[in-house]
Amino acid sequence: MSKKRIITLGIEIPGSDAKHVGLDSEISLLDYDVIIIDPVIYEFYGYRYEDYQGKPCLDDTNSFRLKEHLEHWRREIFEAIRAGKNVFFFLNEKQEVFIATGEKSFSGTGRNRQTIRHVTLISNYAIVPDGISVTNSKGSTMALVGKDCVLAPYWSSVGEISEFRVLLDEEDLKPIVQTKTGGKTVGAVLRYENAGGSLILLPYIDFQIEKYTYENEEDGEMYWNDEAIAFGKKLIGSICAVDEAIKSSTGLSPIPDWLRQDMYLLPNERKIRNRLAGIMSKMEDLQKQKEKCEQEIAEESILKRLIYENGKPLESAVHIALELIGFNVSRFENAESEFDVVFESKEGRLIGEVEGKDNKPINISKLRQLEMNIHEDFARDDVEKMAKGVLIGNAYRLQEPGERGDFFTDKCLTASARNSIALISSLDLFYVAKYLSGNSDKQFAKKCRQTIFSTIGLIILPDIPEAKEESESITEDLEDT
Repeated sequence: MSKKRIITLGIEIPGSDAKHVGLDSEISLLDYDVIIIDPVIYEFYGYRYEDYQGKPCLDDTNSFRLKEHLEHWRREIFEAIRAGKNVFFFLNEKQEVFIATGEKSFSGTGRNRQTIRHVTLISNYAIVPDGISVTNSKGSTMALVGKDCVLAPYWSSVGEISEFRVLLDEEDLKPIVQTKTGGKTVGAVLRYENAGGSLILLPYIDFQIEKYTYENEEDGEMYWNDEAIAFGKKLIGSICAVDEAIKSSTGLSPIPDWLRQDMYLLPNERKIRNRLAGIMSKMEDLQKQKEKCEQEIAEESILKRLIYENGKPLESAVHIALELIGFNVSRFENAESEFDVVFESKEGRLIGEVEGKDNKPINISKLRQLEMNIHEDFARDDVEKMAKGVLIGNAYRLQEPGERGDFFTDKCLTASARNSIALISSLDLFYVAKYLSGNSDKQFAKKCRQTIFSTIGLIILPDIPEAKEESESITEDLEDT
């Protein structure tokens, strides 16, 4: 995948390769893949301005500059969104200023004649296409909206240092972040008709704080410190991940078939298409090989869902892992019952529940469901022996494995031991499955099955055998193009 071209408008993110421009630039956003905006307009008046009704009042020159640039960026943002790009907008405080309308009137005559400048109020939020209504308000206690919020990975990385500076007053916005108290919207997704992209309105992140900078003793200048650079890289990575997630769910409309007719071909387009046809004929075999490799990679990568997924994707990875250990795996469902996973071998039969938690350990709620499933299963006419229960949990799934806490709560550990239920960390299951996916080790697989059957409470799976040293030679089998 080619590297994303990123531009930041009004905000400089340390440690990133993004192109940074101010609001006084006239650059086009269509040249970039990811667009990040902080709507600050201080640069148009700074600390030197007149006051009018308690707000800054700009002179004619700065009034024209501000209005012109806000209109420029409003057009650019809308055109970028129409072109299928996602624009990430940090919700800074609303800044209102008076600007000259260009109209003037006069009063009095002779020496008493006075020129009256006509002004109007404008805010930095005029940069948003069609505008949005906001109210200044500050705070930091927020929560994501919805169970499967597209912002979840981003929020796990930067939610703790995000703050809200405005409340969104629009009713037709799709909220993605709200205040914990009062349920006020402080983050949302704004979509436009006939546009392939979206405007993602995010709570604010302030890089202009002391902990992110230091003063160089030699030149007296301020620089980003290592903490700021590391965080900036993490922020950019998180935004790019959200961009990919949104694009995968809201793509551009497909080109209609009738538009491919020759009568609609542009002259230069026809020439390029002829060249492309020649290239594609040579690339066809390579493309098939490429697609086959990509599909194999995708299939092999399913096991990684044990580390970061929840719901059905996590269940599918659990099924594959258990099959690698040597179980016959299925998912049972009828009018009365539904079991996440049923797995058995010559050692016995088990029923499992699979659970993922974003930033918490696995609690006892799934244990209750599992106990009900075991009894429902035993009540079936074709079942003669009660199955053993296994709860497989992926706790703190949005955090890196090394930063996670205990996967199961103390109550869950106590209840599982009392009810003869086994607990398996999906992370431990991943390392076992990773080893078995590349090694035919029936003895180790058997040890894993025996451990699962013989243990109640938290299961400690057998240590992974030391990998044998391998050497391999790589030869190219691609045809010369």
